[in-house]
Amino acid sequence: MPELFDDFGPPATGGSDSQDPHAIDPRAPLAERLRPCSLDEVLGQDHLVGPGKVLRRLIEADRVSSMILWGPPGSGKTSLARLIARLSRAHFVQFSAVLSGIKEVRAVMTTAEKHRRATGRSTLLFIDEIHRFNRAQQDAFLPHVEKGHIVLIGATTENPSFEVNSALLSRCRVYTLNALSAEHLVRLLRSALEDTRGLGGTEHTPLPIDPEGIKLLAEAANGDARAALNTLEILWRDQEGDPQRAVDRERILDALQRSALYYDKSGEEHYNLISALHKSLRNSDADAALYWLARMLEAGEEPLYVARRLVRFASEDVGLADPQALQVAIAAKEAAHFIGRPEGDLALAEATVYLAQAPKSNALYRAWGSVVSAAHDERPEPVPLHLRNAVTPLMRGLGYGRGYQYAHDRPEAVSPMECLPAGLSGRRFYEPSAHGFEDQVAARLERWRQLRQRAASPAQPGRAARKPPAPPPSRLE
Repeated sequence: MPELFDDFGPPATGGSDSQDPHAIDPRAPLAERLRPCSLDEVLGQDHLVGPGKVLRRLIEADRVSSMILWGPPGSGKTSLARLIARLSRAHFVQFSAVLSGIKEVRAVMTTAEKHRRATGRSTLLFIDEIHRFNRAQQDAFLPHVEKGHIVLIGATTENPSFEVNSALLSRCRVYTLNALSAEHLVRLLRSALEDTRGLGGTEHTPLPIDPEGIKLLAEAANGDARAALNTLEILWRDQEGDPQRAVDRERILDALQRSALYYDKSGEEHYNLISALHKSLRNSDADAALYWLARMLEAGEEPLYVARRLVRFASEDVGLADPQALQVAIAAKEAAHFIGRPEGDLALAEATVYLAQAPKSNALYRAWGSVVSAAHDERPEPVPLHLRNAVTPLMRGLGYGRGYQYAHDRPEAVSPMECLPAGLSGRRFYEPSAHGFEDQVAARLERWRQLRQRAASPAQPGRAARKPPAPPPSRLE
């Protein structure tokens, strides 16, 4: 269900004993208590809210319009939305796309419309993970955004171009937040240790962590402020049980367990990683390709998905430069499926290195694109009569198969017969490269062309220059 806030307070309890809207709950998680209270406290987003920047001027002037905040986890999307609400006169409603459905959306839209009519104030609607709303739910916001009943702020880790309806996206400004650097996270962790909102109060057990330990935490968080603060809080809670225990590297690594890899198999990072793998293979960089492969598999990617991409690469980027590449990729797919993880990962690694070192050619890929375009864009010519099978007397009477030349009847096993329609006669779709085995393929194809030309003469049937057959009679007995 959505949470209703008034000027960015917590949910109202009613009556005169309502909570202080700016109060900080000391029992809240450390990451929640340390959310920035002013635009100057926002880390890593100076390109948006630094002095003189457009978004900062709009916020300070209370003139913000609907927007999408796009950035990686822990970059401050929710914190920025709450700051906008705090500095705005608008009524604030926070929505979770994970927990809310179309019924809740419509209820909030109705309330926002009534609130606008009664007070003249818009409702600032913050939707966390807006990419998880389906098309119908996103469409429900459109008329209310257009009429000004709500100012929509959506937060997403996914590319809005793919995840937000175009009609809704056209009515919002997209602001891109950056992942926090290790230096930003070091500042945040030091602040958490000193700030009274964090672990700097007298009632807190001191956490004896040295600068190297803080740096290790910052680097392990991969730009995610929430992850860094959560790990720091785990260390602090563990310290309460043994205040004299040193916070050494071993303890920090134990708290981290392992650096959490940000990965969503249905989201943009999925496509970013597979793109990095494919392009590293194309550039013949085996080390980089192995790294991206490990990133995907260790983050939980389905091995058969990776195997399918390797098979595709073998045809698209290696092709006949190394015909063995497709066989290696297929064998790796079978091995990964047969053995399972983690042992099957090694088969995928073997195929990855093989594909990286193989000679590259996209001649087949380009040839296929050309013939597909020709099939779609050019007039669909009929199959030449000499290439058709005459399986009935009627077909033979219409000239099916007439002039067909059986290649094996000739010494070189090739005839001068034209096999393309007349309108495409002489067209070349496949132009092999000079890389790897494809150099031999090019030589063989050229030899066949020369043999066909040598055997050709204008008098021979099957050539484009011959007269077309007479049209069939209009009535057949």
